[in-house]
Amino acid sequence: MRNGERRLRTVDLARTAGLSTQQVRNYEVAGVLPPAGRTDAGYRVFGERHRDALLTYRALQPGYGAVTAPRVMRAVHDGDVAAALALVDAAHAALHEERVSLRAAGAALEALTGSRETAAPPPRSGDGPHGPHGPHGSHGLRIGEVAALIGVRTSALRVWEEAGLLVPGREHGTGYRVYGPADVRDARVVRALRRSHHLFDRIRPVLEDLRRAGSSEALRAAVEARGRALTARTRSMLAGAGALHAYLDRSDEWRPETQG
Repeated sequence: MRNGERRLRTVDLARTAGLSTQQVRNYEVAGVLPPAGRTDAGYRVFGERHRDALLTYRALQPGYGAVTAPRVMRAVHDGDVAAALALVDAAHAALHEERVSLRAAGAALEALTGSRETAAPPPRSGDGPHGPHGPHGSHGLRIGEVAALIGVRTSALRVWEEAGLLVPGREHGTGYRVYGPADVRDARVVRALRRSHHLFDRIRPVLEDLRRAGSSEALRAAVEARGRALTARTRSMLAGAGALHAYLDRSDEWRPETQG
């Protein structure tokens, strides 16, 4: 501690951040706070730097989470500011990836909306003199019909199936692929996202979300809710990063005192 610095007890820090005294002790042991001094009787003695560290950590928590925030503070107190900032960078990069995935889901929804407004399905396999589903009782579209409907080659549909993006059923007896309404919907989504240069690994979770939601309307609600959550987290990360920046600036004032 610097000469003339006001001493703070464990309970003083706890009250500052609305914590228990045991949590403050745990934070000091974990490196979230700088090492505390000790009295002759062995009691911890904190100062303004510890208060600043605690408030900085509390500001980091909402945006960076209970795993990254302590690692950032430990790196700072170990003197490795570069490592602390690398953790901040990684958290922002992960958030960006989530936003990219969210945009992919939005693009998929636009594709579904556009297809409902502009596309009419062709006759189903087997339509004709044998009835609406043909002599083999087909209840969906064949691969060539789906390819024509969404404007791709049959080979593309086969590649998407091999990648696990599409899972069409098989016609009993013939083994031909049969695409139901949900399969055609999924094929439209894949086509739209591939045209936007999304990789299969990016498309797969969008399809999983769509299947889990059960409808494009439910997925749209989920996407909008996720977008609001990401915006809130971004604001929390900005607030936390600002607090960390200020703490690093103040830490420069402490360094000469702690190096002697």
